[in-house]
Amino acid sequence: MRMGNYSTMTKFFMVGLSKYPELQLFLFVLCLIMHVIILLRNSLLIVISTFDSRLHTPMYFFLGNLSFLDICYTSSSIPPMLVIFKSERKSISFIGCALQMVVSLGLGSTECILLVVMAYDRYVAICNPLRYPIIMNRVLYVHMAAWSWIIGCLNSLVQTVLTMVLPFCGNNVIDHITCEILALLKLICSDISINVLIMTVANIVLLVIPLLLILISYVFILSSILRINSAEERKKAFSTCSAHLTVVIFFHGSALFMYMKPKSKDTNTSDEIIGLSYGVVTPMLNPIIYSMKDKEVKEAMKKVLSRHLNLLKS
Repeated sequence: MRMGNYSTMTKFFMVGLSKYPELQLFLFVLCLIMHVIILLRNSLLIVISTFDSRLHTPMYFFLGNLSFLDICYTSSSIPPMLVIFKSERKSISFIGCALQMVVSLGLGSTECILLVVMAYDRYVAICNPLRYPIIMNRVLYVHMAAWSWIIGCLNSLVQTVLTMVLPFCGNNVIDHITCEILALLKLICSDISINVLIMTVANIVLLVIPLLLILISYVFILSSILRINSAEERKKAFSTCSAHLTVVIFFHGSALFMYMKPKSKDTNTSDEIIGLSYGVVTPMLNPIIYSMKDKEVKEAMKKVLSRHLNLLKS
């Protein structure tokens, strides 16, 4: 692809953490193990939420979407990252970099919206339980999930196209371990004010506003939980909500650190480690947190595992 008077850009070289070869080896092993855990745990969560009739509710439908999203997200970023960690020539093609960016940004944006949708589901379930089946009907929650994917993908497509059509300064070295949009914008020669403006608006709409909505919903949820007379029902409500809130804190905390802090010309090692936790640790923790804190998920998992053990014995 030729961009004006600039040289043809066919590939990028990823030099993130290249100063720390021992750390790269450690991260290779760690990310490989985490990727296997992500695939197994999230796949198991999708299977049990699909085949266990007790989990055919809006909350587990959204949770299934979240698990599928995490599998896709990590499968698009971790394998190329592992190759870069171990290969001598740490390069990625121009098209490969664009695809990695559009997928990771799209799925990350989708998760932002999906988490606020899940908060709304918990708000209706706890604050208005009698009307919950009417409000959160199948048509509504399927549309809510679908629009989460559509908005996330549109945001990603717009930002990726606006970045990749700009001229690069002949410098194809990305100081990061993935094709991260912030790292790529540092290589652009022309004016990026439009990109920065769109990214700022997207950050407010997809990060700040959803986080505020989630926090407001949990103020009402907590108030309703404290008014529940039954200790067992109160404990169950706290359990499901605390699982969701823990995921929100992990995801939004790392995302806000990455995208809302003041930008510097050089990529710090801390930025790459936080990016790693945002892209690897959070997807691994999601199914673990829900399976630990949600009684119905734990029971369904035990049922599936015991069934497999019985099949192996027979």
